[in-house]
Amino acid sequence: MAKITFIEHNNTEHVAEFEAGTTLMQIAVTNAVPGIDGDCGGECACGTCHIIVDEQWFNKTGEIADAEEQMLSMTPERAGTSRLGCQVKVTEAMDGMIVYLPEFQM
Repeated sequence: MAKITFIEHNNTEHVAEFEAGTTLMQIAVTNAVPGIDGDCGGECACGTCHIIVDEQWFNKTGEIADAEEQMLSMTPERAGTSRLGCQVKVTEAMDGMIVYLPEFQM
């Protein structure tokens, strides 16, 4: 089974298995990764699933839609590889992906 590693701000790692077609937010919530709340249920309306994708994996996450860009613009810890986990559908090509969690969520 494919895996993604979520790394907390304090460097605690959470390795989660996934099936293609789910989102990074769903994977994190299902695996009780701290700091990913997904309060809006994946509707791109809250920013509580903000993640920072490792640079080597960022190009595999797809394009950022206008609604996601708007939410990210309000995120104080936004980085160049920030995404909302609810907007990133995973594929088998993401096996081994590393994502970082910001210190604070919205």
